[in-house]
Amino acid sequence: MCGIAGLFDIRGKRDFDRTLMQQMNDIQYHRGPDEGDLYLEPGVALGHRRLSIIDLASGQQPLFNEDGSVAVVFNGEIYNYQELVPELESLGHVFHTRSDTEVIVHAWEAWGEDCVQRFRGMFAFGLWDRNHQCFFMARDRLGVKPLHYAILDDGTLVFGSELKVLMQHPGLDRSIDPHAVEEYFALGYVAEPRTIFKGARKLQPAESLCIRRGQPVPAPKVYWDVRFSLDNPLSLEEASLELTERLRESVRLRMISEVPLGAFLSGGVDSSAVVATMAGLSNEPVNTCSIAFDDPAFNESAFAKMVADRYHTNHHVETVKSDDFDLIDTLAALYDEPYADSSAIPTYRVCQLARKHVTVALSGDGGDESMGGYRRYRMHMMEEKMRAAMPHGVRKPVFGLLGRMYPKADWAPRVFRAKTTFQALARDSVQAYFHSVSILRDEMRASLFSTDFQRKLGGYNAIEVFRRHADAAQTDDPLALIQYIDTKTYLVGDINTKVDRASMAHSLEVREPLMDHKLVEWLGSLPSGLKIKGQEGKYVFKKAMEPLLPNDVLYRPKMGFSVPLARWFRGPLKQRVRDAVLGDTLAATGIFNRSYLQHLVDAHQSGARDYSASLWTILMFEAFLRNTGIVASGSLATEAVG
Repeated sequence: MCGIAGLFDIRGKRDFDRTLMQQMNDIQYHRGPDEGDLYLEPGVALGHRRLSIIDLASGQQPLFNEDGSVAVVFNGEIYNYQELVPELESLGHVFHTRSDTEVIVHAWEAWGEDCVQRFRGMFAFGLWDRNHQCFFMARDRLGVKPLHYAILDDGTLVFGSELKVLMQHPGLDRSIDPHAVEEYFALGYVAEPRTIFKGARKLQPAESLCIRRGQPVPAPKVYWDVRFSLDNPLSLEEASLELTERLRESVRLRMISEVPLGAFLSGGVDSSAVVATMAGLSNEPVNTCSIAFDDPAFNESAFAKMVADRYHTNHHVETVKSDDFDLIDTLAALYDEPYADSSAIPTYRVCQLARKHVTVALSGDGGDESMGGYRRYRMHMMEEKMRAAMPHGVRKPVFGLLGRMYPKADWAPRVFRAKTTFQALARDSVQAYFHSVSILRDEMRASLFSTDFQRKLGGYNAIEVFRRHADAAQTDDPLALIQYIDTKTYLVGDINTKVDRASMAHSLEVREPLMDHKLVEWLGSLPSGLKIKGQEGKYVFKKAMEPLLPNDVLYRPKMGFSVPLARWFRGPLKQRVRDAVLGDTLAATGIFNRSYLQHLVDAHQSGARDYSASLWTILMFEAFLRNTGIVASGSLATEAVG
């Protein structure tokens, strides 16, 4: 795993400042502490930080083709590179390393922009072709690896693995994008292709961008998409057997390494399935790492131990104290823009633990989206049946009225919490799903934002992110639609972002067998009835894993990787929350309605309401402002709402 950075003069061949390029590269030292190098020529500057995984002796970057006319900086792994080498050699290309990176330059020479179609893996790279005077960037299909870029007013393209790389450039417009703020407070992250800054973008998953010097910059090109065709005629038994074999292939590819390798083991279905599969492919015990919590309500370590004992793994466990909240500012610095998933705390800790024992770790991320694992999917499907029974023109006024009149009762048993259900039934499918996953829902954001900031939003609502992807989904199946939306939004903006930054903070490479694009394509062909059956999510996956895992692991309630925010904010973090939410930093932005901030703090700390998720989201926004130094510049209020 690595960090990449670079500059490209779109208009001419200016010489770039080597000191600036060095700063851009050094700011991401954590992504690649083994080696770092720069390459500069008129109009081009490339930087790379290396975490050595494959071809330790000769895989240094930037890496060039035979005559030095093509150069690449690359972050990730091309898992099928060994298959591509003989094919490229047969076309006359000569390899000088055993690195998967070299496959990229020769694949570009052979197939041009279509080279990305041939790669199986996780990747983000920037490639300079001097003969064709073009710069090419691409990101992997599921967005496992990040790629940020900006086109500056002077015609400079600046790019990097993390937003902090771009922030080193004095020409970057760091004014805050109001639409990004709206997305953040709805979703807990800024959705691709936006960043928190007006001047920077994220290349979206499965996008490439080819910029030719002296020509207008085109829009990024989409080179792949997942299709939920749901037309595979396999029986449950046939699908289970094939799923097992496809998982074995995906795991086998991700076990190629010249450094110590292991796996995260949470005790959930996905990570347990990955570990069980690894054990079947390895002659040596698998290295596994788990985090235990001293609060039983959040502790899954006993289930992880069941799997570790069954497969005789080298199992490493560390206990995280339930008051492990010292990472707030650390996380803000890691993520560069507001990021509100509190499970980043235990994720950071398990990466920290894993790096003590391995350099590469396999994870179970991605299984919920492809196989229907989230509890919210089952709730949505039940609501969809009710929505289908009544036209929207009837549902909207009837259930809308009930939703407004029915009291909110977070404290009551779930059966009596009808307000949210009524609100969901009054909406169409996309509105309802967006409502169900929003951290601060529409009415809360309307109260949170100041009148001036709402005017600057110009009516923009973060649901437009979901609408855009729903329009591209090419399915009217209720489950497939929300799986597609999550694959494009939550998986990328939340899960992959969380794991990339947390792992790279510790110079750890994380690989994701359940996000192999061939596996994801095949899972998209399976009928939704094989994914959710009654109240059981991941139905076919659990059936496939029954010979390999204990029933207690497969069929227990899903816990998630969470922390006790509600208790923290009424206890040890009580004053910190009050100071941050009601302090000068947020007040200076002009974004917020202070009376509503006061309500959130008072109602939560009195025990009247559980606003812990909302308060954490606000707390992390405040930490982002302080850590980026925007507040100190004195220009935030103008930037934020201008």
